[in-house]
Amino acid sequence: MIPKFSFSPFKKFTNKSKVFRPSRREFLKIGSLATGGFMLGVNFQCSGPKGETLTFAPNAYLSINSDNLVSIIAHRSEMGTGIRTSLPMVVADELGADWKSVKIIQAVGDEATYGDQNTDGSYSIRMFFEPMRRAGATARHMLLEAAGKKWEVAPSDCDTRDGMVIHSASGQQAKFADLLDLLQDMEIPDQDGLKLRKLSDYKLIGKDIPIYDVAAITRGTAVFGADMDLPDQQIAVIQRSPAVGAKVVNYSEDKALEVPGVNQVIKISGNGAHPGLNKPLEGIAVIADNTWAAIKGRAALQIEWDLGENKDYQCATQMEDMIRETLEDGRLRREKGDVKNVLGSAAKTIEKTYRAPYYAHATIEPPAALAHYKEDGTVEIWAPTQHPQWARDSVAEALELDVADVRVNVTLLGGGFGRKSKPDYVVEAALLSKAIKKPVRVQWTREDDIHHDFYHSHSAQRIKAGLDAQGNLIAWNHHTVFPAIGGTSSADELHPSDGEMGLGCTDFPYDVPNIRIESHEAKAHTRIGWLRSVSNIHHAFAISSMLDEIAEQRGMDPVAHILALLGEDRQLSFNEEMEGEYPNYGEDIAAYPWDTARMKRVVERVSREANWSKSLQNEKAVGFAAHKSFLTYVACIVEVSKDENGKIIIPEVHYAVDCGIAVNTDRIRSQFEGGAQFASSLAMSSAINFENGQVKQNNFDGYQIIRMPQAPKKIFTHIIESTEKPTGVGEPPVPPFIPALCNALYKLNGKRIYELPVKGLFT
Repeated sequence: MIPKFSFSPFKKFTNKSKVFRPSRREFLKIGSLATGGFMLGVNFQCSGPKGETLTFAPNAYLSINSDNLVSIIAHRSEMGTGIRTSLPMVVADELGADWKSVKIIQAVGDEATYGDQNTDGSYSIRMFFEPMRRAGATARHMLLEAAGKKWEVAPSDCDTRDGMVIHSASGQQAKFADLLDLLQDMEIPDQDGLKLRKLSDYKLIGKDIPIYDVAAITRGTAVFGADMDLPDQQIAVIQRSPAVGAKVVNYSEDKALEVPGVNQVIKISGNGAHPGLNKPLEGIAVIADNTWAAIKGRAALQIEWDLGENKDYQCATQMEDMIRETLEDGRLRREKGDVKNVLGSAAKTIEKTYRAPYYAHATIEPPAALAHYKEDGTVEIWAPTQHPQWARDSVAEALELDVADVRVNVTLLGGGFGRKSKPDYVVEAALLSKAIKKPVRVQWTREDDIHHDFYHSHSAQRIKAGLDAQGNLIAWNHHTVFPAIGGTSSADELHPSDGEMGLGCTDFPYDVPNIRIESHEAKAHTRIGWLRSVSNIHHAFAISSMLDEIAEQRGMDPVAHILALLGEDRQLSFNEEMEGEYPNYGEDIAAYPWDTARMKRVVERVSREANWSKSLQNEKAVGFAAHKSFLTYVACIVEVSKDENGKIIIPEVHYAVDCGIAVNTDRIRSQFEGGAQFASSLAMSSAINFENGQVKQNNFDGYQIIRMPQAPKKIFTHIIESTEKPTGVGEPPVPPFIPALCNALYKLNGKRIYELPVKGLFT
């Protein structure tokens, strides 16, 4: 369970791991692996909330059977990121397996067996890259030992390639399967002396490897949440509380039950105005033989609601209140120097306020979950969930079961972006299945998804900068205010957590002698959650837009300006200047410092690849921004122009990215291409509005995602070659794109953008 609350979107991990031989009991427990043959498990370790070391049970399994098939369990959720491919690929490459003979098996949600399975926060690769390498290297070492024993040669003179062990000097070869008998009694090698392959020796890592599921997805045979069916199952749709915290006063089910195919109507109780991140909203569920009947039956319901304490909530009013808050002193979150006095004596000050709206995740696949509560008191779930263990724990809590009595099967996800880590829709299905003693699939409609999301919070930010007589930036005062994610669970959480502040705000890296960063109170009146890159979205928009404006005031090229502000190459920790501790995305700051040299490299690379200087000479409208998030350094250049109708188009986008070791370059490019499209929607067309506590948008007509004419035409991703530890790529494309686009639009139209989304300019 996620603890109550001081939100952090990341966890602390160590790189320690242990490879072991599973017992027969463990082998039988994971019967999805090929029986017979050779099997290894891997323990991973992470640090708990107080820094203590927590050792999980095996997170991954590797087996080799008599057909030379290598089976690898993927314990992360696949939603288009390719993680279900990339982590097993690391094992296979280190092992020397034939990728064509590798079978990937999706793990069920089971912390006791697989440890942490939360596919969120862009940490899967950085958390598991090293342990996966060690798992493959351990099996390879044992294969080499077996071959050496069989052929009476030195194991160090052998190698593995394409599912074979090879002794080049003698020309002897053996399939992995030919050595199984010798492997059975072999001891696990000492992990401290384990030899890993050189990066230059890999055949998969660092290359373009298509995702494992690509054939099934393109042929329409891939199984997503809404594709699951069981015999005798029922379909449920739910009329949920129109405002968070609303309660049903009374309702009539009579007309709903008259709809052919509708069988039952059941009430689901809510959890108040601060429902938490894993509880369903209050609602009335219509149970039917098919989806259409359930939807028609829901439309026929007659419900009287008490809208509760959020009935008068207007997000526009709160926005104005938040802007006024930024004019006052806030809670100090980071301080360096004496900003107030320096600003008072500055030769010139620049002060701007930035607004960003609520955003919905709007995944192409709305939430869906199938639950089967069985006669023996156990329940089995099939769901497109990013966090199967949290779903499992939440179902057990809601149904008052032992966790061991809940099984969660993970389907493919048609998009996640953080929404499907929350298990409310899974709990709904389980509650209803228990109530009617049949399998139930809860199906959310697009309107449900837009109305009842865990939204990215709206925000107001005021930044005041001071320049001295020589034009140097000498003071930076950043005020930020937005309802915190913790406010979803507690009315007392009025300020953003250190985790939220560390997402692009308190980790301001530039060499400015006086820095003051403050937060302000804002109450959550709806469910707030994490959305792709979380608070980096609005922080990067404000900071990079402001830096572009300061560069203009100083008469400097924006790229040269950022390079100058980064100062001498140095590694930053921020802790000595912060009110709390800089979370650093859950990693030790000594292991993952904020490295200005790495940021400079991506800035210089994107400038070169996009022909930045030449574009300026040719008077193209191009904008630039750079931002580090989830430990990955990204610089972005966006080009804009007008079509024959005077509407804005985006001909080109260039990214440079330093994510350490680039594990699967195909997926990195895909993530950045998708990130540019996702960010385009946030910048140009998407916004959620609340009136009287209720969302006004209904579908993609009101909450728009970009159409083809709006989408960037060409997206180039330039990957920095690196031997640094790998970091995340799912979320880092989003933050720098939006200010780069806004800065480009200023060059085109001469008007600075201080509020998102940008309206009326695009086709």
